[in-house]
Amino acid sequence: MDAKFLSTESLSLSGKKLLWVLGSSLIVMAIVLDGLSGRGWGSESLTLPLVVGALLSALIGHWAVPGLRALKTGQFIREDGPQGHLKKAGTPTMGGIFFVPTAVGLALIWTGFAPTVVGAALITLAYAAIGWVDDWQVLRRRSNKGISPRMKLVLQVGCAVTFCLWAIATQPVNISTVALPLGLTLPLGLLFWPLAGFTLVAESNATNLTDGLDGLMAGTGAIALLGLAALVAPAHPELMIFCAALSGGCLGFLSHNRNPARVFMGDTGSLALGGALAAVGILSGNLFGLLLLTLLFFAETLSVILQVAYYKATKNDDGIGRRLFKMAPLHHHFELSGWTETQVVSSFYVVTALSTLLALSLLG
Repeated sequence: MDAKFLSTESLSLSGKKLLWVLGSSLIVMAIVLDGLSGRGWGSESLTLPLVVGALLSALIGHWAVPGLRALKTGQFIREDGPQGHLKKAGTPTMGGIFFVPTAVGLALIWTGFAPTVVGAALITLAYAAIGWVDDWQVLRRRSNKGISPRMKLVLQVGCAVTFCLWAIATQPVNISTVALPLGLTLPLGLLFWPLAGFTLVAESNATNLTDGLDGLMAGTGAIALLGLAALVAPAHPELMIFCAALSGGCLGFLSHNRNPARVFMGDTGSLALGGALAAVGILSGNLFGLLLLTLLFFAETLSVILQVAYYKATKNDDGIGRRLFKMAPLHHHFELSGWTETQVVSSFYVVTALSTLLALSLLG
């Protein structure tokens, strides 16, 4: 895609303006959805947990970000990445440690510790813990390498299996169906559970790969979570509140993570967001809807898979292959094609918003 194609004024907003545009758009969207559904704007709405989650996360961040800086949690930047990112070295990371528990705690209290919310909260915090271990190893070793990919995968799979076993034991039988357009459902029976486990691992890795630019994962995560909240609201109002609170948490975090970022969410945040999205999709039977909502994250993952496969397939006698993209994940390709960070981020916000509208129009 030509870098000039989306190089318009609307995609060249400063990080601060982009935050205000996104935040106000999501709040308006929540108000409209609440009005159309007849929920109003009280404690059982999308709007109130979204706004409260955003305010709490933003306020706690004013204390937490200086604390992370004082603990010397500065990010190490990979030298083979875009050279413009080297100036970000030393920016505090591990920001997920304050906004994820804040949003999860808010949702638990708001819903009176509803069983499905407890389950979604625990898997979210479990993936946050995996991310924290990875972030901590990066800081301890003073490099951009954390725990080994194999160990991370083992931990992710272990948490996914535990969650699925809990869901099998505690949730209704009809959880093993997938909602499709036109009011159709696809009963998968026992096949649902391997798919559910794969979704948890794949979604958490996809959000992890997407977290590569200032405000990218926080903003796209806020959009996707609000869309998922609207999707599950009719049958699972407690999960709606969980998603809305976490969407608000992302918005509040974005006030500190917008370009130029004062803090990064790290694996602590990105793995947790993927776990939360997948858990709600599983518990509500909305795996197809989740796929539509997170098409951008899927594209980021696919770009890495295609890059590696193409490089290996085109190796010459010297063992050097060709690259399909300038760099993977996809956001780096656009950066190296001449886009600014805010152009890439705002474009990806638009793509996520469009995929959310698609999911809501087909399944809402």
